[in-house]
Amino acid sequence: MNPHDLPAPADAQAPTETLYTGRWLRLCKRGRWEYAERTNPAGAAIIIAVTPADKVLFVEQYRVPICARTIEMPAGLVGDLAGHETEGILLAASRELEEETGWRCAHVELLHQGPSSAGMSTEMIAFVRAYDLRKVGAGGGDETENIVVHEVPRAEAGAWLFARAAEGYSIDPKLFAGLWLLEHGAPAT
Repeated sequence: MNPHDLPAPADAQAPTETLYTGRWLRLCKRGRWEYAERTNPAGAAIIIAVTPADKVLFVEQYRVPICARTIEMPAGLVGDLAGHETEGILLAASRELEEETGWRCAHVELLHQGPSSAGMSTEMIAFVRAYDLRKVGAGGGDETENIVVHEVPRAEAGAWLFARAAEGYSIDPKLFAGLWLLEHGAPAT
């Protein structure tokens, strides 16, 4: 059965009510559903990056919404910089990789795109694979960020993440999808 042939629930036909609008998010209500809507329609990119020494790049930073330090893959919003509102996913991914980790890539490839949390947000995320990395700086993010870069041997990445979770870090579950894509690549289309 084609999922597009299924009828939409009644809530999908209800008008959208804006409850609050901020710089990057808008809180909306449609029927009985409340959700966050991204005001930058280009979404976000998650970068899967492996150094020439076969080490996966992870970033650590404090995330205010959950009041915890997290381990994530390098990532960032697409089109969030003044003058770059129309940048594409691949350009944003290259920019964010270098800004957050200090590694520059020769090229990037889109592997998969989908919702970050379909029941809560309209945000779309793209997994992007960065290739042919070379170290060009210290990383750490921009002046508003305090990012710690971790280079973890690919073969030990899963165990390393679980060890960080045992220490109290919040581990973004999308990391495991990224590691799966790293090993299996994008499906043939």
